[in-house]
Amino acid sequence: MENEIILIDKPEGITSFGVVARVRRVLSEKAGKKVKVGHTGTLDPFATGLLILLAGKATKRSNEFLKLDKEYVAEIRLGETSTTGDPEGEIQKSCSGEAPDFEEVKKVVQSFVGEIWQKVPAFSAVKVEGRRAYEMARKGLPVETPTRKVNIYNIEILEYRWPVLKIRTEVSSGTYIRTLGEDIGKKLGTGAYLTALRRTRIDKYTVDEGISLEEFMKN
Repeated sequence: MENEIILIDKPEGITSFGVVARVRRVLSEKAGKKVKVGHTGTLDPFATGLLILLAGKATKRSNEFLKLDKEYVAEIRLGETSTTGDPEGEIQKSCSGEAPDFEEVKKVVQSFVGEIWQKVPAFSAVKVEGRRAYEMARKGLPVETPTRKVNIYNIEILEYRWPVLKIRTEVSSGTYIRTLGEDIGKKLGTGAYLTALRRTRIDKYTVDEGISLEEFMKN
């Protein structure tokens, strides 16, 4: 695996950089020398699923992977908001009215399909004035993140039982599913945040082809 593409099924509770560090350590120990390892797109610590890592000479191919389309399964909690858009933030109740029915939810969800403008979240790894946005946000500093054009190819509602909405979506690179979840909540007038997120596919690579980080560490 010293010069290969490595598919990892990332567990919850670890950063993508943490996964890279562990994989690098294992490969370097096996090779008896330091092996270069890089990722081709991060996942938030609370998220799980497919991470494509490149090792050794394969790291030169990173540009091939950066703009690939992705598929996610997300669980959205309506009626509450989070300061980070996910379970790691401060949660606040935001809706005391009636729960929207399925047809209303379906109509709002489908309104996001297509080319849309999306605000990059403050709690993200994007660089603002040379610093990671999340580093500034965690210190309570004002963060002015850019707005980007992204493509939502489709959204399928897998389940809706108030207050939980579960969706599967295929999106272009650079799309923030946390922001999509929050925007759905805003349009419904309920507020929302992501309680779970799993990346199931990156272009032709699927999470089913990946190996768990635990298993990789044993091999």
